[in-house]
Parts: sequence; structure tokens; C-alpha cells
Amino acid sequence: MNAFSWAVLLATAGSLFTQCWLQWRQLRSIARHRHAVPAAFRNSITLDEHQKAADYSSARTRLRMASLWLDSALLLALTFGGGIAAAANLAASLTAQPQLGGMLTIALCLLASSIASLPLQLYGTFVIERRFGFSHVSVGLFISDQLKSLLLGVLLGAPLLLEVLWLIDHGGSHFWLWSWLLWCAFALALSWAYPTLIAPRFNRFTPLSDAALQDRIQALLQRCGFTSNGLFVMDGSRRSSHGNAYFTGLGNNKRIVFFDTLLDRLDHSQIEAVLAHELGHFHHGHIRSRIALSFAGSLLFLWLFGSLHQHPGFLAGLHTPAGNSGASLMLFMLCAPVMTFWLTPLGSLLSRRHEFQADAYACRHSSAADLIAALTLLYRDNASTLTPDPLHSAFYDSHPPASLRIARLQGNHHEPA
Repeated sequence: MNAFSWAVLLATAGSLFTQCWLQWRQLRSIARHRHAVPAAFRNSITLDEHQKAADYSSARTRLRMASLWLDSALLLALTFGGGIAAAANLAASLTAQPQLGGMLTIALCLLASSIASLPLQLYGTFVIERRFGFSHVSVGLFISDQLKSLLLGVLLGAPLLLEVLWLIDHGGSHFWLWSWLLWCAFALALSWAYPTLIAPRFNRFTPLSDAALQDRIQALLQRCGFTSNGLFVMDGSRRSSHGNAYFTGLGNNKRIVFFDTLLDRLDHSQIEAVLAHELGHFHHGHIRSRIALSFAGSLLFLWLFGSLHQHPGFLAGLHTPAGNSGASLMLFMLCAPVMTFWLTPLGSLLSRRHEFQADAYACRHSSAADLIAALTLLYRDNASTLTPDPLHSAFYDSHPPASLRIARLQGNHHEPA
């Protein structure tokens, strides 16, 4: 045991304790308010619907607590339990090529983690989501999705990982910078290609056929100065009854995508208001800023890795063999989340600020009343809790609490010019 050993142990224990405490607070808050609909929603959400949301949120929170314990156990098993070392030894017995050995080490660790996490994933999909009427995933579709994800991971991730491992071994003291530039180029290319090359492997996308809605949306896009490569409907109901809408792609490959479940629930004016909110993110440059923050974070991540990956105390303190770049990279990927957990509220705060800005933009270009009505329907139909614990929300929620968001929108209540 050395300083690195104790640092990771204390960070793991601190992160696990804090997150479980936050989940417990969330459960307590939901239970305390389960028997009464918040005043802002009493005319639009029934007590039965509110209690369904409370029960659903509680079930998801308990699953999250189980996942936290599993993640911590996996971290300890792969480090102090010798899991990474065992994977590195097995890889060395299969190939003498350093980069292939490193890639195989990472693949074995990820495979072990995926297998260990599978029961909770199955429980969430086939028990919780199905119990509350959300999941439409069949066993065959679940297996197909897993196999497709694995295949894409191999086809896209393996060449990138192989190149990064080569740079670690042969790129000199600035390998972390070359690796970062490679990662940025890969991430941008993937974002550009996702709408047309990757997403259609999992879902069917068809052009929006509702002429009246299409005209209304085109008028909104023109008012907002936004161009896209088309309006598409995704068969989200194939997997879930949850509804959503999103932008995807970069440059001239941008698309606006509506879940079919969303179109079934909202009227045209409400859909316009939801889309105006999404356009608000584009107008304020939120997507660009998030990409920039992601790139800045990955640069810091790789610089730290460059400083530690050959440090004998770091490797020995966490039972990881030297001389295998894949093993040291796997170790760093495992340790980074527990060391950076305390930054989570900052990211959540920034995201909620973006949501408020997008809401304000939507109120200027559509109807605030329609956005309030659309959000209320989505809260109801998606069984979103209306009574989150404030501290839990501050740590984790990317969107403002429902009551606070509706109150802010009511303050912006006016029709567009």
C-alpha cells in the first residue's frame, strides 16, 4: 500500500458513500411527497399518475444504488483484486505484439465488467421498465442491440485504440497531445457520421409526412435562422414509450429527429414549442460549448495519464503490471471517475443554466403556454418525479426540477411576436 493506493481507496469510499447518501435523500423526498400532487400540477396530473412517477423514480433510484455498489466492487476487483494483472497476463500469453496485447487487456477488462453489469441491465429493461409500461424491447431485439453495439465498438473503437496505444509506446513525451488530436478528429467525424451511418443501424428514420406540421416547423426554422438536412421521425416506440426530440449531426449533416411517441402525444403548437427550445440550444451555442468542454476535459485527462502511466508507484500501488500500455490506460480509466466525481455538480449546474436559456429562447419564438403544456404532458407520460430532493437534483439533474422550470416559464408567459 502506498499513497496512490490510499488515494484511490479513499476516493472510492467517499464517492460511494456520498452517492448512496444522495440516493437515499432522493428516495426519502419522493416518499414524503408521494401522497399529494404539487400545487403547480394539480390541474394537469392526477394523484394516480403522480404516484406512478414516484414509484417508478424510486425503483430507478434503487437500481442506481445497486449499480454504484457494483461499480465500486468492479474497481476494487480489477485493481487490488488483480483483475487487470490477470487480463494482462492472459493477453501476453496470446500475443507478443505490445499494442495488440494492450488492446486485448482492455477488451478483457471491459468484457468482464459488461458481464458483471448484465443482470442489472436486464432487470432495468425487462422488470422495471416493463412493470411501468415503458419497455417494448423483446429478448431478440435486446440481443440484437447488444451484438450491433459490440460490432460497432470493434469496427470503430479498435482501430482508434490501437493507434492510441502505438502513440503511447512510440509518440515520445508528448504522446498525450497527439492522442488528444486523434481523439478530437475521431469524435468530430463520428458526430458528423452518426445520423446517416450509425443511428439507422438501430432505428428506422422516415421523413416527417405531416404537411401541416412540416410547414409550421419550416416557418419556425426560418424565423430562427436554422437550416437542417431534414425533419425525421424515429420509431422510438419500438423500444420504449418514452418520448423525445433531438438534433444530431454536424455541419451540413444536421438533422432534426422526433420520436414517434412524441408526435402521438403533443399537438402541433406544443411540438413547435419543444422544437423552439431545442433551437435555443443551437442559438446560444450550447452544443459547441459542450463539445469544447469535452475536448478540454479529454486533454486534461490525457495529460494526467501521460504524467502517471509509467509511474511505478501508481502502477504498483494498484496492482497493475508495468510494460503494458493497455493495462495502465485501463487503470486510469477506472480511477478517473471516482477522483473527478466531485466535479459532477458543476456540469449539472451548467446544463441546467443552458436549459433555462433555451426555455427563454422558446418563449420568444413560440408560446410559453404551449411549452408548459408540452413539458407537463412529458413529465406525466414519462413518469418523471415532480418532487426530487434539492441536493440530489443539484448534483445530478441536467434539467431544472419540474416545479422550478414551470414557474420560470410562467414568468416568461407571452405569445411570440
